[in-house]
Amino acid sequence: MHQPTGFEGGRLLVVAFEGWNDAGEAATGAARLLAERLGLVEIAAVDPELYFDYQFTRPTIESAPDGTRRLSWPGAAILGPSGEPRPDDDEVVTGPGADRLHVLLGAEPARTWKGFAAELIDAALTADIEGIVLLGAMLADAPHTRPLSVFASSENPEVRAALGVDRSSYEGPVGILSVIADQAERVGIPTVSLWASVPHYVHNAPSPKAVLALLGKVEELTGLSIPRGSLEDEAKAWESSVDALAADDEEMAGYITQLEQARDAVDAPEASGEAIAQEFERYLRRRGDQPGGGPWRPRDGG
Repeated sequence: MHQPTGFEGGRLLVVAFEGWNDAGEAATGAARLLAERLGLVEIAAVDPELYFDYQFTRPTIESAPDGTRRLSWPGAAILGPSGEPRPDDDEVVTGPGADRLHVLLGAEPARTWKGFAAELIDAALTADIEGIVLLGAMLADAPHTRPLSVFASSENPEVRAALGVDRSSYEGPVGILSVIADQAERVGIPTVSLWASVPHYVHNAPSPKAVLALLGKVEELTGLSIPRGSLEDEAKAWESSVDALAADDEEMAGYITQLEQARDAVDAPEASGEAIAQEFERYLRRRGDQPGGGPWRPRDGG
């Protein structure tokens, strides 16, 4: 199948933000793994004073290797190739466009979203970015014992036709990813959005299984080959730890069984795409404009 420019072999930007868009730290976990595997370095960054409320997203203090302590401020930066030769080993991302891959990582800003997005899209244009993959993760009624689904969508007709993805029909509050996507499409950079479903009853813990799901979808759409390292072992350990929690909680175990039965009922190939899309939109309508999810609980319907 023909891929539009930017999604196989072009200069690709993978985007992830902490906060509202990042259930289980899955989106930023996937983006960070890519940046680390490729040895990317910062090539452009926003001024945090313009976009962040430090009472909402506070700076942190860290110890440096030399023993000194320093402040780390919330922000957002585009990371690109360093120009140094990449090591020839099994832990390096390979495939078409791997040597031109860029990553945008940051915290969701508190204000001036249009200016924030415009500044980053200008930086992407300067870097000759040809396509953008936006990573998100949502709390969903998904059983941890099954493969975690990823909903792919695009507002770009050419991307939808070439990659076989849907156009979201969701209407309601959005996060910074939607603003970035809107600005990118306006200047002619095609985008695709990938959202992983994270079991809402384990929302407090990072979800390596959701990271794996996102990386798998990135590979599928771009032709890249992304080494997993210890991530698969971490995902198995994560699943085992949730199994142990459920074993000590009869109500939780019963609820997970219901989710498994519901998932299995819609897992036929002809139904799964529609079911994933419906789950995505149920999640967004439930969540509204709240920045965080609540504790796990059985839910009545959507």
